[in-house]
Amino acid sequence: MGFAKRYLLSSLVLIGSAAAAVAHAANWTGYTYSAVSTTAAVQGMERISQRIKADTDGDLSITLHLGKTLQISSTDITQAAGDGIVDFAADLFFSGNVQIARILNLPMLINNAEEWDKAYKVMEPYLKEGFAKQGVAYLGSYRYPQQTLFTRFEMHGLDDLAGRKIRVTSPEQGAFVEAFGGSAITLAGTDVPSALERGVIDGVLTASAGGAKNWHEFLPNNYRLPVSYAFSALIANQDSYDDLSDATRAKLDAIVADEIIKIDQGFIEDEEVQKQSQAKAGMKIVEVDAATVAAAQQKLAPFWREWAKGAGPQYEKVLGEVLQALGK
Repeated sequence: MGFAKRYLLSSLVLIGSAAAAVAHAANWTGYTYSAVSTTAAVQGMERISQRIKADTDGDLSITLHLGKTLQISSTDITQAAGDGIVDFAADLFFSGNVQIARILNLPMLINNAEEWDKAYKVMEPYLKEGFAKQGVAYLGSYRYPQQTLFTRFEMHGLDDLAGRKIRVTSPEQGAFVEAFGGSAITLAGTDVPSALERGVIDGVLTASAGGAKNWHEFLPNNYRLPVSYAFSALIANQDSYDDLSDATRAKLDAIVADEIIKIDQGFIEDEEVQKQSQAKAGMKIVEVDAATVAAAQQKLAPFWREWAKGAGPQYEKVLGEVLQALGK
């Protein structure tokens, strides 16, 4: 073979190798329901994007889009990931698609971080299975601080909820409000301030580092009963995830596992900072005792079982496993 032919062949091999490398690189579209870049959750998503690009030398890059910057409703994020409209997402409002997850949102079921860990260990395989049915890989989740009652009126006990209209984010939270004589109202977060100002609602279930961070001026009272937790899933389109090399997929899994711990910790720290700031600004904060928690839990316990029975045998089975893990 002459020099010219050998040179041409070598050049073609090099070009082909470069093209293969370019084709192998994955450029993912990321999305989060949150429109606020300063939250612990969004900061964690940004770190995931930065770390995976650096750790894979650009073999995987994720461009993160904040909530409302893409034409995707918060309740449609699971479907958008399953359809490949986005490759990677934080999904807070997924329980309509993966309904088994609602067990972790049942009011008064989980009262502290230790109980959450026990319940989540039971639930994790069911979450993976539920998302897989949607064409989505479940990578993990981060947890918001406990949802407590922030109100326009003073609360000294749960009887004070009677006749009050409370904004909730799930039917399960609504069941809690109704159990104590209140009315549950569903509103978009953007509508909450005006609804509070006009008296359309009397309060909200949220966290100091959650909605109260933005709405505290309308909410002079905080009754810190740990009603429930909210948590967000980190998910990926299954095909996009499967197309990654084994090494890149392992790095992504490791980074996500590390960052969700940091997000959880960030929320815990911010919850305390916001709570102190809100108290300093004049918010009346009422801590509840163990007896109040136990009484509320006892009142809601029949609802857990009724809810699971209405949802079907699998839900009864899984709830039973969670209750056993919690010793309840």
